[in-house]
Amino acid sequence: MAEKVASKKWFSTGNVLNALFFAAIIAVLFIPAAKSLLIRGLMGVGLFQPKAEQTTSLLQAKDVTFRDSNGRTISLSSLKGKVVFINFWATWCPPCLAELPSINTLHKKLSNNPNIVFLIVDADNQLGKSVPFIKKHGYNLPVFETVTYIPSEMLSGLIPTTVVINKQGLIVFKHEGVADYSSDKFAEYLQKLAGD
Repeated sequence: MAEKVASKKWFSTGNVLNALFFAAIIAVLFIPAAKSLLIRGLMGVGLFQPKAEQTTSLLQAKDVTFRDSNGRTISLSSLKGKVVFINFWATWCPPCLAELPSINTLHKKLSNNPNIVFLIVDADNQLGKSVPFIKKHGYNLPVFETVTYIPSEMLSGLIPTTVVINKQGLIVFKHEGVADYSSDKFAEYLQKLAGD
């Protein structure tokens, strides 16, 4: 009889819920995909919205060169006259993975605009991993690696980092950390910069 009472206490509703809660916390701490999913859920309820506004101190973007998986190089100096959206990310970074769907949505909205260029930059310079990752998840994003040094005003070591450079080559937006770029407000911000 005592065994029956003890087993009922062990599998009570409260204990089962506590075990599930503990398991969820462990999953978020140790499984990058679970952490990414949690962050994406928080983005879905309106958190992590970037402020679509110009930074207070405008810096001239130094010339940086990037390369895609086909070996084609592109430099920031060659993109003067266009708005450039640059996102630094890595395949192992849960916040990066959480924001990629929103960047893909933004890219879909603006990909027909010849005055806006997207550079999705693998911070680890491992296109052999990042390009298949992007394709596997069904994203249609242009992936690059860096060829030259990235100045600290663009990337200080924290990823994800997103930078927007205006048509004059000035850094007008920088956001370190996860953000939801899928809003119409952010798309309108880029279109306004592009003069559309």
